[in-house]
Amino acid sequence: MNFPKPSVGMLPNERLAYSAIPSRKKLKLPKGARMVIWTVTNVEEWDPTQTMPRTVLTPPAGGSPMPDIPNWCWHEYGNRVGFWRLLKVYDDFKIPGVMNINGSAVEAFPDIVQACVERKWEFVGHGFTQRNMQKVDNERADICKSAEVLAKATGKRPRGWLGPGLTETWETPDILIEEGYDYVADWVLDDQPVWLKTRGKPIVNLPYTQECNDVAMMLIQHHKASEFYERAMDQFEQTYKDAKDGARVMAISVHPYIMGAAHRVKYFRKIFEKIRKTNDVLFWNGSQILDWFLKVGPRATS
Repeated sequence: MNFPKPSVGMLPNERLAYSAIPSRKKLKLPKGARMVIWTVTNVEEWDPTQTMPRTVLTPPAGGSPMPDIPNWCWHEYGNRVGFWRLLKVYDDFKIPGVMNINGSAVEAFPDIVQACVERKWEFVGHGFTQRNMQKVDNERADICKSAEVLAKATGKRPRGWLGPGLTETWETPDILIEEGYDYVADWVLDDQPVWLKTRGKPIVNLPYTQECNDVAMMLIQHHKASEFYERAMDQFEQTYKDAKDGARVMAISVHPYIMGAAHRVKYFRKIFEKIRKTNDVLFWNGSQILDWFLKVGPRATS
């Protein structure tokens, strides 16, 4: 089938060829492990002069009032309180953290950044502001500024990128590789890393999740809090079985204002209480997954 060409960039199906997972060479993890889990915590700054990205309450008369105090505060609670509940879970179960953070949030929430730097978390670029990448004034400048801010705060340039709401323009993968990023996680289409073509050298996409993601479950599908644990365990059990035929990667995505809420965090904790008892499951950050894939995975095709 022929699809209309965009004005710039490649179509998604031009960036990677279709590949059925049973037909691939078996990927192996070190020490006989079967699968990898990486857990991504999303920290964002919401601009009170703009419409809130998400809402918990609608105003009595409708519309988009500004300032939107109830919904701004709902989100801000996560950065003041909810994050610290999640952090205790990471600490208790020795989970290597991945901080997916807006560039503007680095200055806004210094205590969060410092806590993660002290724990040697990996920081991933997440746009300078929390808005669709199609709506930023200059995408390349936004991507560069995000990297510069993280490098200054942490001492390391970020290797990975995950766009706000997984949004991209037609050129995002091209710009990312040109500006020194090594991986992206916006393309949620596989249980193993894959190569994406760009107009330059290829870039790796790591498996992320729209299913084991508290935004989807709690805010869009409106499940009760225990669904997060139940779905994570169901996904883990099936992925673990699948990994008999080759290593798999599972992602868990949380936001402090959602899973950090007092009535939800115990279900986040239960996931690690259960999975940590399985010896052949690795907990890695994005860079560890990337370095493993570059070593044992297929070579990129230009």
